[in-house]
Amino acid sequence: MPIRVLIVDDHGDFRRRARRLLEADGLEVVGEAADGASGIDAARRLHPDVVLLDLQLPDTTGFVVAAEIANGTPAPPVVITSTREGSDFEAMARRNGARGFLGKAELSGAALERLIA
Repeated sequence: MPIRVLIVDDHGDFRRRARRLLEADGLEVVGEAADGASGIDAARRLHPDVVLLDLQLPDTTGFVVAAEIANGTPAPPVVITSTREGSDFEAMARRNGARGFLGKAELSGAALERLIA
């Protein structure tokens, strides 16, 4: 079975590119959300295998959303993503319940799978 992904990002163009890229790599995108509140709701409703979560959202930060998702049951792994340099955010992502950080330029199905393995 393919890994089921929820994409939470406020930029529609990125969500579309990420969907195409991940699906081409054999993953299944089960949903998308454009803000933190919708992302939390979608994670609870859709039960994805992983949440790809933008660092900056219009209503909150990815760290807040990651912590909220991590407190749910079941709690899918969360990978925070951004166009910013990852070394600045890796430790903070992990402290907030995320598996790690993946730069948007480095996004691939294989990179996402490595982080959640």
